[in-house]
Amino acid sequence: MSDAAAPPVRARGLVKRYKEVLAVDHIDLNVCAGDVYGFLGPNGAGKTTTLRMALGLITPTEGSVELFGRDPMRRGARALDGVAGFVEAPRFYPYLTGRKNLELLAALDGHGAATRIDEVLGIVELAPRAGHRVGGYSHGMRQRLGIASALLRQPQLLILDEPATGLDPAGMRDMRRLIRRLADEGMTVLLSSHQLPEVQELCDRVAIVDSGRVVYEGSLSDLRRQGGAGYRLRTTDDARALDLAREQQGIDHALADDNGLGFQADERAVAALSLALGRAGVGILTLAPELATLEDLFFRLTEDGDGAGQAPSAVDEPGASDVERLVPTR
Repeated sequence: MSDAAAPPVRARGLVKRYKEVLAVDHIDLNVCAGDVYGFLGPNGAGKTTTLRMALGLITPTEGSVELFGRDPMRRGARALDGVAGFVEAPRFYPYLTGRKNLELLAALDGHGAATRIDEVLGIVELAPRAGHRVGGYSHGMRQRLGIASALLRQPQLLILDEPATGLDPAGMRDMRRLIRRLADEGMTVLLSSHQLPEVQELCDRVAIVDSGRVVYEGSLSDLRRQGGAGYRLRTTDDARALDLAREQQGIDHALADDNGLGFQADERAVAALSLALGRAGVGILTLAPELATLEDLFFRLTEDGDGAGQAPSAVDEPGASDVERLVPTR
């Protein structure tokens, strides 16, 4: 039995070494009930390796992870009750229909999963194509069928590893809408991704990982506030305004582009700049605060410090399958 008060995911000091390669370096994760939690990092940063350890698919070198208070290394498949999803990408028998693939998976799950096939096909909007062979599905349809297979288990925690990878813009939009709908219905979602727009639109809390290390964990709104107060300025003479901004004490990172000027400053420095512009006869057209974008913060966190410019260190476990679907025996 799980602890009702235990979080969906709690990892402490997760480490994975492959000989001389440190793939995951003492990662801590805290996914709370109801979170849409973004696990964000460049390709090869250690995300998939971490998820495999969290799900008991590979053994940590050090550290521990619990799902709803259960350790997969100690409890085995029973630790995955209430957990579903896919790592890397879902795979199906291409010569069978979407429905037949789900019927086979439902037979493994048991506990009434077969009775939910029509429901999950409707949720992922594949009912019209359920009788078609999966070999004829687009990449986006196979991704949605993967989510349908996970939903057969009525999970409390849905784990998705790069679900929008390889999708065209319309497919990405549909995938985001689907994940958002599931989250709005109360499901906890752990979403691993390297796509910033996906995380920014969907997630309320994030962990940013680089070279196997977590460089930030917390709410997305707090992260953006920590990025510093930014401002966007448009004037009647942006070139002169840029010179004045660079001369003004307390104004940092002043840069001009096609949309005017961007800079960081506190409120007093902004007020002083406004007065300086007025004295110089430069009219202010717009002056508005602007939070740092997730893209700005992501690159600031992953390109600064000791790990800047280093090649990603994460690797797959030798001999491990590229694809794992979570269908534990109940």
